[in-house]
Amino acid sequence: MGALNHFDNRRWSIVILLFAASLINYLDRAAISFALPVISKDFQLTAQSKGLLLSSFFWSYALMQIPIGWAADRFSLRRLYAGAFIVWSFAQGFTGLATSFTALLAFRMLLGIGESIYLPGGTKIVSLLFSPKERGLPSGLFDFGTRTGLVLEGILVPWLLVHAGWRRTFLILGFTALLWLAPWFSVFPRSLRAVRQNAATSDTSNSAARTLLNRNLIGICLGFFCFDYYWYVLVTWLPDYLVTVRQLNIVQAGFYASLAFFTFGIAEPLGGWIADSLIRRGWNETATRKGIVTVAFSMGFFLIAAMRSVHTGVAIGLLIAASLVGLATGNLLAILQSCAPPEAVGIWTGAENFAGNLAGIVAPLAVGFLITSRGSYVPGFQLASIILFAGVLAYWFVVGELKTHSS
Repeated sequence: MGALNHFDNRRWSIVILLFAASLINYLDRAAISFALPVISKDFQLTAQSKGLLLSSFFWSYALMQIPIGWAADRFSLRRLYAGAFIVWSFAQGFTGLATSFTALLAFRMLLGIGESIYLPGGTKIVSLLFSPKERGLPSGLFDFGTRTGLVLEGILVPWLLVHAGWRRTFLILGFTALLWLAPWFSVFPRSLRAVRQNAATSDTSNSAARTLLNRNLIGICLGFFCFDYYWYVLVTWLPDYLVTVRQLNIVQAGFYASLAFFTFGIAEPLGGWIADSLIRRGWNETATRKGIVTVAFSMGFFLIAAMRSVHTGVAIGLLIAASLVGLATGNLLAILQSCAPPEAVGIWTGAENFAGNLAGIVAPLAVGFLITSRGSYVPGFQLASIILFAGVLAYWFVVGELKTHSS
C-alpha cells in the first residue's frame, strides 16, 4: 500500500482513463452487432455463420481471463494494459480491411484477446492505488465506462455506418482510439506495478490450481456468474422484448434499453460510494458491502414485475428500477480485492470474469430456448431474476470475512 500516498494526485486521473478504456472496450466489441446486416450482405453470411462470428469474440475473451489476470499480477501494468489496448484497437481497425469470413473471425478473436485486460487489469490497478475502505467508488466508476459504451454505441455507430460505411466505421473506431495512449503514458507512473513475489507468496505462481480452489474465490465466481447471467439477459434480449412484446419501434426500443443500461451504469459508482462512506464512518466492511449487494440483487425482482405488467409505461418504469442492480458492481469488485491476496488480485479477477462470461454464453441460449418452448419471454426473464438472487447466498455463505487471506 506504499503507493497510495505517493500516487494520490494521479490515481483519480488513472481511474478516469480506465473509465475511458472501458467505454472504448464495449463500444468496439458491440459495434459488429449494428454492422452485421451490411456485413452479412457483403459476405453472404448464413444465420449459422453470423452466430459463429458473434460468439468468436467471447471464446477468446473468456479463455484469456485467467492468463491475463496472472500477467497483471506479475508484469508492468503500464505496459501490459497499453499493449493489450493496442492489440484490440488494431484488431478493431483491421476488421474494416477484412476480405474474407475467416479474416473477420480472426480479427474478432484477436479483439477478444486484447480486450481481456479491462477487468483484471483495472481491478488490479484499483487495488494498488486505493485502500480497502476506498475501493467501492473507483471500482464502480471505471466499470461504469462499459455501460456508457453501450449507450454511446447506439448513437455513434449507426451514424457512422450510414455516413461512412461499415469498413470505414471499423477503421475510425479502431485507430482513433489509439489517441488514448498519449494520456495513459503521460499519467500512469512507471513505478506502479504488481506486488513483487517473495518466498512467502510464491505459492501462488507454483500452484495456480490451489489459488483457484480457494473457498472465497469459488463463492465470488458463483455470485458473479449469477450477476452476469442477469446482465447478459438484459443486454441480449431487452431490445428484442421491447419491440416484439411491447410493440415499440426500433428507435423507441433503443432509447428505453439505453436508458436502462445507463441507469445500471450510474448505479455502479453510486453503490460503491455509499459503501465507502459508511465504512469510513465505522460500519463493518463485510456487512456493509454484502448488505448493499443483497439490496441491489433484490432489485432484480422488479424485472419479474415488469414482465407481468399490462401497461407498457409501467413496465418500462419497472425495468429502470430493475437496473438498480448496478448498485452491486463496485462492491462486487471491492469484495474480491479484500478477499484476494495482494499478489493474486489479477488472477482472481480473471477467474471471476471467466465465470461471468460463461453466464454470457449460457444466458442468451437459455432465454431463447424458453421462448421457443414456452411461447413467452416471461419465463426466461423470471429465471434471470431468480438466478441473480441466488447469488446472494454465495456472497453470504461461501465468501467469508472481507480481509486479505493467503491462498
